[in-house]
Amino acid sequence: MIPLQLQPESHVPLYMQIRDQLRALVHTGELRPGDRIPASRELATQLGVHRTTVANAYAELESEGLIQGHVGRGTFILEGAQPARISPPPPTALGTSNGGVRWESLFADERGEESLSRLCPAGPAAPMSFLSARPAAEHFPLEDFRACCNAVLRSEGARILQLGTSDGYAPLKKALVYWLRGEGLSVKEEQLLITAGCQQSLDLLCKAFLRPGDAVAMENPAYPGTIAIFAGARVRCLGVGVHGRANGSEAGLDLHALESVLMQNRVKLIIVNPDFQNPTGTTMTSAARRRLLEIAARYQVPVVEDHLTGRLRFRGAKVPSLKALDRHGVVIQIDSFSKVAFPGLRVGWVAGPENVIDRLRLVKQATDLHTDQLAQATMAEFVKRGLLGRHLARMRDIYARRLAALEEALKQHMPEGVQWVSPEGGLCLWLSLPPGFDASELLIHTRDRGVVFGPGRYFYFQSPQPNTLRLSFGDLDERKIARGMAILGEQLRIEMRKRQRGARRELQSAVALV
Repeated sequence: MIPLQLQPESHVPLYMQIRDQLRALVHTGELRPGDRIPASRELATQLGVHRTTVANAYAELESEGLIQGHVGRGTFILEGAQPARISPPPPTALGTSNGGVRWESLFADERGEESLSRLCPAGPAAPMSFLSARPAAEHFPLEDFRACCNAVLRSEGARILQLGTSDGYAPLKKALVYWLRGEGLSVKEEQLLITAGCQQSLDLLCKAFLRPGDAVAMENPAYPGTIAIFAGARVRCLGVGVHGRANGSEAGLDLHALESVLMQNRVKLIIVNPDFQNPTGTTMTSAARRRLLEIAARYQVPVVEDHLTGRLRFRGAKVPSLKALDRHGVVIQIDSFSKVAFPGLRVGWVAGPENVIDRLRLVKQATDLHTDQLAQATMAEFVKRGLLGRHLARMRDIYARRLAALEEALKQHMPEGVQWVSPEGGLCLWLSLPPGFDASELLIHTRDRGVVFGPGRYFYFQSPQPNTLRLSFGDLDERKIARGMAILGEQLRIEMRKRQRGARRELQSAVALV
């Protein structure tokens, strides 16, 4: 009997628990090449789970090359799945390919290897991927960008290829001050720090403000990168629910829950994504934003506003950012060109009080000295020439059409019981399957058919809802969107019929026993 222990109360799906424990038994040597493991039906009976759950775990292990099934013989651990045992190497061999260092035992944290990036199937076939909320690469204005890059190299190539200042390339900061002023946000250059994107901005804030054990209030669900930053710093993340407008409640962050969290805990920061929240797509109203700022000022807790997709509105009236509404000096805004232009450049910024920017600059000096200067200079030229505004206007129209195509496809193909939140902008849509369904298990089947998405479990750090998933539509044309939703809807109906047949069999068995 294989020693597996499942935790039904865990947010990790059961098939993943089985997969991970079997994988661990292989790598520790308790299961060796050639060993036979139980048939899926046999192991399902042993563990008290449905056979499909075990079959899903076996399917993933087989795709990894750890096991292989043989009709009529059973399922076996493959040769080469277990690393050879070797004697400790001499000191000069440590770290080489044949050194034998147990690197996993030296890692400083217990961070799992599950991430959204691992969900895309391997191989040359390009799937219909609703996985990553990224801009449409086929519409990058490459010629305009090349012209800007050539211009800055001609005019000041030697200077921008030399070391620069930690707070950022001065012409980019000037361009940002002017650009942000046109959006209703008045900041000075001294209130800006250029970073390598919002992910680094969060990391710098974490290092500047937080120690292990400190608490932050954060949306739940949230962007996985945000969760990873604070989890890696051993910070306590206190979840605050996010919901669509229903039953008289405001969309976005649950402010009643937030106030309750602040009353009961010493919270150092509030992390919020008020515009087209990733992953739910919800947007806070102006009234809710003002209420949030009042609460933050009363409890003296700074608000970190993620404004990454705030410019991608293509429905409804524009809502001022928290930073623009802030009259109490409590908001630190993080932003980036990643969603509105070129994510590969890794250029973003932090806007906040001067003393905060001064501290973040010191932290950045100890992190990477400064953000890539060629990328900064090229983006400064791109902004000054008006090319960013022109590109952004074009992309809003494109994303609006893609969102409309997604919603139309959902209406056409989703079975009864599937619900979703209609966003006013951004790059993703949040979908809820009927109760009892697990989006991670559904993904196993759709991935084989070329459709991948983000299961909800990757976005929760508390009280996960496994029947949720995120659909990112920015990088897919309307034809692929329609085809992908047809496959998703068809597969969901197949899984529903399986459940109905299983329920009938269980009922018949119960009747027979009576």
